[in-house]
Amino acid sequence: MAYRVAVVGATGAVGREMLKTLVERNFPVSEVAALASARSVGQEVSFGDKKVLKVKNLETFDFTGWDIGLFSPGAAISAVHAPRAAAAGCIVIDNTSHFRMEPDVPLVVPEVNPQALLKAKRGIIANPNCSTIQMVVALKPLHDKYKIKRVVVSTYQSVSGAGKEGMDELLLQARRSLVHDQIVPQQFTKQIAFNVIPHIDKFMDDGSTKEEWKMVAETRKILDPDIKVLATCVRVPVFIGHSEAVSVEFENKVTVEGARAALRAAPGVVVMDTREDGGYITPLECAGEDATFVSRIRIDPTVEHGLAFWCVSDNLRKGAALNAIQIAETMAAQGLLKKAA
Repeated sequence: MAYRVAVVGATGAVGREMLKTLVERNFPVSEVAALASARSVGQEVSFGDKKVLKVKNLETFDFTGWDIGLFSPGAAISAVHAPRAAAAGCIVIDNTSHFRMEPDVPLVVPEVNPQALLKAKRGIIANPNCSTIQMVVALKPLHDKYKIKRVVVSTYQSVSGAGKEGMDELLLQARRSLVHDQIVPQQFTKQIAFNVIPHIDKFMDDGSTKEEWKMVAETRKILDPDIKVLATCVRVPVFIGHSEAVSVEFENKVTVEGARAALRAAPGVVVMDTREDGGYITPLECAGEDATFVSRIRIDPTVEHGLAFWCVSDNLRKGAALNAIQIAETMAAQGLLKKAA
């Protein structure tokens, strides 16, 4: 019993991670298609240790008879081809930002709001922003126990959030910095090597960036529309793994012991929090892991019922590929996919 799965954007960092994650999780696959733009046709991508897929042209690909489309090709491309795939009967799980805030498209993190999948009437499900995913995984058990009023978050986001090109730029700039060579930013607005940039995506009229707006709007759509969120998103010279410093204000009294217990019991969360040197998780340690790791749990004394914590997660896995495949797994478990052949 298995499904026919098309991976769109298969040559990108997230697309490759999707192919890898399908294998690692033993997702029931009968056939896999690797799709990308015309310029990538004929390239080869790995599917497991022994199988190589030749990339096919997304523009001319017929989705008829395919069960699941895992999309990560860029928002403008998803806008064209995701509805085309859905119209052919292929369930689309889209990792781009294009459909996230459309009211009839579920925005889903399986550990947080799997019930939203029942509303997937258009055949399209949206994967949230990578920084939103890890935060709501950590917030969900706390919201259930104490009811969140307000969240203030500062992110420290790796360059892989900007794709392979962002990773290449960090490596190139680091090498040039060490030999005092000239650096001309291409993917980022300023030098990223040995620097941090408080700017991800476009600026909006209120002074926020689009990345910050995404965290606000998506958290409210996924978790609770009454939660107030303030985000400051920063790009840092780390290859893989996003980090977040989160301060939360609750309606009810919170304790460190109670919060720690709730987080430890939550799916997708690993608590690594000892108050000693090295008693926390960094992005370097979370790379290649599936969980959202929570550390530095402590009371925030600046508000009546406040808690602060640090969380890290691999943005290519839980922040993108893994979450998409968990959506497919959840849909299969809920009987929302066509019966596997």
